[in-house]
Amino acid sequence: MNTGKKTQRYSIEFKVKAVEWSYQAHRSVKGVAEALDIHPFMLSRWRKEYREGKFAMKRVKKAPDEAKKLMKERDEINRLKRRIAELQEENDILKKFQRFQAEERRKRSDSSGNTGNNTE
Repeated sequence: MNTGKKTQRYSIEFKVKAVEWSYQAHRSVKGVAEALDIHPFMLSRWRKEYREGKFAMKRVKKAPDEAKKLMKERDEINRLKRRIAELQEENDILKKFQRFQAEERRKRSDSSGNTGNNTE
């Protein structure tokens, strides 16, 4: 009776592609693992094995097409999130400046309006 879980077996080529992809400067282990639908710990283990030379094959730099698409989308989302943060910061600065100008105008109008004597 075999009741154990069936584990997925990955080819060495797939592992090498995943590892090479995860070493790209703008990629994270977590992001690549999510795109490939594997656990980040597994990818970290593959990276360690790769460094130790356990994957004796030519280095491949191409990621699977579906994973590439997911990573491009994730990169675009991250780029847009950074841009949103920049715009929100600019907006906050402009709002503060607007409040500052309004206060200055009020101070000027208060000081110029209260200088005359009212003797009625």
